[in-house]
Amino acid sequence: GQVCSAGGRLIVEESVRERFVAELVRRAGRIRLGRGTEDGVECGPLVSEQQREKVEGFVASALAEGAVLRTGGRRPEPSDVRPAAGYFFEPTVLDQCHRGMKVVREEVFGPVLTVETFRTEDEAVALANDTEYGLAGAVWTSDAGRARRVAGRLRHGTVWINDFHPYLPQAEWGGFGKSGVGRELGPAGLAEYRETKHVYQNLAPKPVRWFAG
Repeated sequence: GQVCSAGGRLIVEESVRERFVAELVRRAGRIRLGRGTEDGVECGPLVSEQQREKVEGFVASALAEGAVLRTGGRRPEPSDVRPAAGYFFEPTVLDQCHRGMKVVREEVFGPVLTVETFRTEDEAVALANDTEYGLAGAVWTSDAGRARRVAGRLRHGTVWINDFHPYLPQAEWGGFGKSGVGRELGPAGLAEYRETKHVYQNLAPKPVRWFAG
């Protein structure tokens, strides 16, 4: 939930929305929350009490703006792997969101996923690009042609197709908009550590004549 490229927005086709979100909620409810040092833990605590309160504020504002809480949205009960002193927050799914909501437009940096819907490809692209940020995103489809077409239209530094979060050192990493300028990793990242020199040589110089006045 605190990864810079974590998928915080789900934009799902309207025709499969109910079935998809129901399965998503079921799986989110099974995520094991606890200390990252414990075996089997899938989601750790937030970095501070201040950050947890910030995440709670995002959820509260979303509900006030009409979002529907499908799961999570609160601090879990303490357990042997979740001490009461930890800054834990349950994985949260907020349904029926729209791009005017604060939780959709700003970076949450917590285990919160918003759900928006679309009907057409153009609408999906417009929703995905309607953000001040643009670090990473993904396209999920069984249509290979559509996958490549949509990926090419997205204003994100990295776009995965039918996957999410694989990192390759040979591929550039960086974002668009407020997600940053420049790239690290890959050839472009390597170039940041090099000094470039431009040498120009005239291969056919003409003789120069000097005249005394």
